[in-house]
Amino acid sequence: QVQLVESGGGLVQAGGSLRLSCAASGRSFTSYSMGWFRQAPGKERDFVAAIIWSGTGTYYADSVKGRFTISRDNAKNTVYLQMNSLKPEDTAVYYCAAHIGVTTTIRNRAQYYYWGQGTQVTVSS
Repeated sequence: QVQLVESGGGLVQAGGSLRLSCAASGRSFTSYSMGWFRQAPGKERDFVAAIIWSGTGTYYADSVKGRFTISRDNAKNTVYLQMNSLKPEDTAVYYCAAHIGVTTTIRNRAQYYYWGQGTQVTVSS
């Protein structure tokens, strides 16, 4: 069992930055690759970024590549999402989640079992 709590969301102007955190509790956090997803009103929950359990591999959606950076600190049981050059289209609820599948499925929402409650990110133009 893994419990996930996101924080760091808020309102920011276009071009600004935010850093999201996802604190995990429970056993075996370091066994899981972790991902960030986002969901805008009326839309599907989409993959944003993921990081391998060891931190040695990262994956990004094309829409955020070069602007967002995912990282993790296994000693603190925390995964981060640094978001720079934010755009209004980045507005969404952001969720972190623990991946249970093989690495090739790391972009697949269905392969994530544990989810946080989400944190709202709003980017004004």
